[in-house]
Amino acid sequence: MSESYVFYQGQIVKESEVNVSVRSKIFNYGLGCFEGIRAYWDEEKQQLYGFAMEEHYQRLLESAKALFMEVPYTVEELCDFTVELLKKNGHKETTYIRPVVYKGSNKLSPTLYGDDDDRIVIYTQALGSYSGKDTLRVAVSSWRRISDTMLPPRTKATAGYLNSALASMEVLQNGFDEAIFLTNSGFVCEGPGENIFLVKKGKLVTPPVSDDILEGITRKLVMDLAENELGMEVVERSVARTELYNSEELFFSGTAMEVTGITEVDRRVVGNGEEGKVTKELKKLFFGLTTGNNPKYAHMCRPVY
Repeated sequence: MSESYVFYQGQIVKESEVNVSVRSKIFNYGLGCFEGIRAYWDEEKQQLYGFAMEEHYQRLLESAKALFMEVPYTVEELCDFTVELLKKNGHKETTYIRPVVYKGSNKLSPTLYGDDDDRIVIYTQALGSYSGKDTLRVAVSSWRRISDTMLPPRTKATAGYLNSALASMEVLQNGFDEAIFLTNSGFVCEGPGENIFLVKKGKLVTPPVSDDILEGITRKLVMDLAENELGMEVVERSVARTELYNSEELFFSGTAMEVTGITEVDRRVVGNGEEGKVTKELKKLFFGLTTGNNPKYAHMCRPVY
């Protein structure tokens, strides 16, 4: 296997040269935040496109600010570093990009404040289909979603993903593909790493940001596509669990998950048990713009080579 490179503290270095101390705050307390970004390979053009990088890095900086961590780079600089890293690793396939901002300090206390040992690392890896399936069977988890007053999901804090791991483990052990969280008030929230949409009476419905969801970048894009390309009314409102059972269609959206249909929830068939018409149209639109082929959304695609 060829040497893998990462961006670390302002330089592109061999991954083997980067170490995290067992005493560090990121290892002991999960004091960090991260992003997930995709770069899509176009075989015909022989070109790799970083997708929505600016939006993701803007959210990373917002997360870091909320967690009292400083990133000494602008969004544009982070995008440029990422392009150089993709080139250095020679990726010629659809690739996942993971930037992590974290507390490298070895101090014992779990505080975020008054500790200036902030670090950033970016690594990449090939990634095709995240779920490996065209459609998913899901179940509502007994684990409730962390809330904005506990460990705010909008910050993509590394520690918060223990919550996601517990929910995923529970439903996988019960024979399902993915979990759905409820809020502490009992409303539908999101998946462990993806937002959720319902199609009901010709409208696209999704939980609001006030229901403890991550303000997903793919979520926002899907809403724009539904409204501007399909002419659908998009409604952000609280969703009851039982609405999942009588929805016409259900699907997840996310950087890793992309747009993936849900055909069963809590052992109840959704719609006719197949990927719905709206889901198919949105998926087609989504994949039609990730490599710059749709002029209206070409600004979201940054060529690497």
